[in-house]
Amino acid sequence: MNKKYIVGSILPLLLIAIWQLVSYFEVLPVQMLPSPIDIVEAFVNLVKSGTLQENLYTSLIRAAVGFFIGSASGILLGLIVGNSRFMEFLVDPSVQLFRMIPHLAILPLLILWFGFGEPSKIIIVASGAFFPVYINTFLGIRSVDYKLIEVSKVLEFSRSKQITKVVLPAAMPNILLGIRMSMGTAWLSLIVAELMGATTGVGYMISNAREFSQTDVVFVGIIIFACVGKITDSFVHILEKRLLRWRDSYQGVNAK
Repeated sequence: MNKKYIVGSILPLLLIAIWQLVSYFEVLPVQMLPSPIDIVEAFVNLVKSGTLQENLYTSLIRAAVGFFIGSASGILLGLIVGNSRFMEFLVDPSVQLFRMIPHLAILPLLILWFGFGEPSKIIIVASGAFFPVYINTFLGIRSVDYKLIEVSKVLEFSRSKQITKVVLPAAMPNILLGIRMSMGTAWLSLIVAELMGATTGVGYMISNAREFSQTDVVFVGIIIFACVGKITDSFVHILEKRLLRWRDSYQGVNAK
């Protein structure tokens, strides 16, 4: 097994061991902090009944659709605004204004407009995914070394070729960082959407379990959110390493 996976698993395993000891000696009531074994049993029961698969599938579809819409819009608008001073003055102040509005503030309005159906939830997820990608795309384009632009002009690149061959590759580290942050924000936005006004999804499962004091099921939902979020983040990290393998960046002390 890769050494980094062994080192990375030490802290989680240590926390689980401490957690099990705390539950075994009943430091806290079971209703407040069920043991890891109880949570595993709840997980198995949810899988056997099909409840977990059904709710997880619904949440994944919502997250994927919302993330695609939000991130694609963020990259497109970031490219437009980043390449035009006029568009920056026209669009960016309004985008920054909307960015400061909390999801919980606009969720009731979306429910009034679109009801409790899928559109309101997907809009919440898309809005969460949009802003990190937009900001990092914009900053990535504005961080491109102007000497590269001058070289492209000397080589008589067209405007489209200048963007695809010079600007985008140079801005790619920021864009990928924005996508990575966007995935996490989209997943968090999904939790907000499903905890308020949903009839399916992992967030709904957590909310429903809370009403019936099923703390072990609540922990299952939380762990599912954490694991899926980590998997998606790792996927983007791998993609980032492949696309940016040309970079020779600092890896930290004792890096090999």
